[in-house]
Amino acid sequence: MDDQIRIVLIIIISVSIFGLLVFVFVKNYMRNKIKSLVEEKKKKKSK
Repeated sequence: MDDQIRIVLIIIISVSIFGLLVFVFVKNYMRNKIKSLVEEKKKKKSK
């Protein structure tokens, strides 16, 4: 029984870490994309 609980906890922790990493990468990508779009819009507006 203890082995099953340990395996389940390892799976839950590894999936949580993977999800957190994916979330951080997607958040940074979206932030950079939005910044570049805002800068592009400002350049078009100033011309």
